[in-house]
Amino acid sequence: MDTKSILKSYFGYDTFRANQEEIINAVLRHQDCLVLMPTGGGKSLCYQIPAIAMQGTAVIISPLISLMKDQVESLNANGIDAAALNSGNDFNTDTIVRRKCLDGTLKLLYISPEKLLAEIPFLLKQMTISLFAIDEAHCISQWGHDFRPEYTQLNILHQEFPEIPVMALTATADKVTRQDIIKQLRLKNPQVFISSFDRPNLSLTVKRGYATKEKDNYILNFIKARPLESGIIYCLSRKTTEKVAKYLAENNIRCSIYHAGIPQRDRDKAQQDFQKDDVQVICATIAFGMGIDKSNVRWVIHYNMPKSIESFYQEIGRAGRDGAPADTVLFYSLSDVVQLSQFVKESGQREINQDKLRQMQNYAESSVCRRRILLNYFGEQRDHDCCNCDICEHPPRRFDGTEYIQMALSAVKRTEESIRTSTIVEILKGISSPTVKRKGYDTLKTFGVGKALSTNDWQDYLLQMLQMGFIEIAYDQGNIIKITDSGNDILYGRKRAELCVIDHTVKESAKPKRRLHLQIPTITIPGLPDTTGTEDNKLFEALRDLRRQCADEEGFPAYIVFSDKVLHSLATIKPTTLDAFGFIQGIGEHKKQKYGKRFVALIQKYV
Repeated sequence: MDTKSILKSYFGYDTFRANQEEIINAVLRHQDCLVLMPTGGGKSLCYQIPAIAMQGTAVIISPLISLMKDQVESLNANGIDAAALNSGNDFNTDTIVRRKCLDGTLKLLYISPEKLLAEIPFLLKQMTISLFAIDEAHCISQWGHDFRPEYTQLNILHQEFPEIPVMALTATADKVTRQDIIKQLRLKNPQVFISSFDRPNLSLTVKRGYATKEKDNYILNFIKARPLESGIIYCLSRKTTEKVAKYLAENNIRCSIYHAGIPQRDRDKAQQDFQKDDVQVICATIAFGMGIDKSNVRWVIHYNMPKSIESFYQEIGRAGRDGAPADTVLFYSLSDVVQLSQFVKESGQREINQDKLRQMQNYAESSVCRRRILLNYFGEQRDHDCCNCDICEHPPRRFDGTEYIQMALSAVKRTEESIRTSTIVEILKGISSPTVKRKGYDTLKTFGVGKALSTNDWQDYLLQMLQMGFIEIAYDQGNIIKITDSGNDILYGRKRAELCVIDHTVKESAKPKRRLHLQIPTITIPGLPDTTGTEDNKLFEALRDLRRQCADEEGFPAYIVFSDKVLHSLATIKPTTLDAFGFIQGIGEHKKQKYGKRFVALIQKYV
């Protein structure tokens, strides 16, 4: 069977996405490859299709048991013989998997790097291996942000299996990391494939300067406006994760907690509940996500700013993996900058991490199309705006903020540049705090000059001043504020400067954003005219209920039966015969025979 026939028969697609066919052909020619493709861009097919087409078993090195489980269930649901070898197996399961490896009936074997290294002299030497695929390959690099020691030993693959092609796959890697992956794995004349990092189905929104209560209210309204949509809330600390989850639970939102401080069994249950849609929301630290392949996550919220664009991009990439529209929201405040900068100061790679944090700040503070900044970071230029980010939809308004900037800088100067941002705000607002009284700051001329503005507004303006380079934080002196040369130009009237208007109205609610129209292709069904139509929302909900019923019967997550995008297509095209059902993109022959009659019968009721 050729690769296009495999694509249609097993996965239900008529055409490959960008770079997929070229990558597959390179593997079939036994060439090494480095593949950079965004989350949801179709990386898995790049090794799954060659695995089916080639003799023997493909060995997929994957970092997490949960990720292996997801992939294996999805492949089995498509009629492909795949299994995992890891510490989660019992003796009987291990025996069956090993037997299939040895007799060549297993097409894909998923294995952890630790298990792989242990099995090289034994099982792997006795198998017929078609290819090695290393997922999450950025873990290999010393510059990778998810460093895992066992990954660094995978250069042994070419030493022990010199004739077998090795492919490394990742969603995020800058130029330095790419070169390091090739070097560490000792890839032989690899072909490097870099797909577009653009995920046009993701809306990009940043909310700056929100107080905790405002954030919580916004998030609650946001979730209530999307009652059936799954989402992830990423927090910087375990404490914040638990606090946000408690708030949501008190407001009748079904949610779970995930962070490294809770027992493994509780983490596993939280992830399983989320995958099976038993909970709508998961509140998590960055410990959550790499092991999830859930295609119907419809939104991702960052309660705090991430440490780098790589982290941010990978985390928002967990939304909309099925290609259907999804929303992302990033909250950003001065306290995030201070806390993350402290982390950078204490890290082993201070200069690199400081630069990454600065790039993340630039994204969050952008007044131009956010997608262009994001793509530019990964070396992909865009000559037009995306029209699906908050900047494109609501360009920021500016005003001459010289007077406010001078007020703040005057407070800093009159205290001999020895105070933190919180004390600046207290002086400007005329708040007689213990620090202000003890130091005598309530006698300064600046005391109370900014009482007309709220505390949140002053914090936001200080954040803008930091971003524009008028002030800097001396992290090695207890986070006190220093005035830069540019700031002195403003303070002494040599230059003027603008500030962005703070929009308070958006804080009152979080109505669903304008959705991108889901592109349902015109399909040609023999004996019928070209088929397009208008989506029936009630039919979509009924299809979702049936999908959940099918998944519960088989004991795996609903999205493994069909993705949201497939359900949207069914609710739009409304196929009423089994043959027509099989023409829907994403429905392969195995799933057509397995589920077709039940779904067609339901559609017939609506038509």
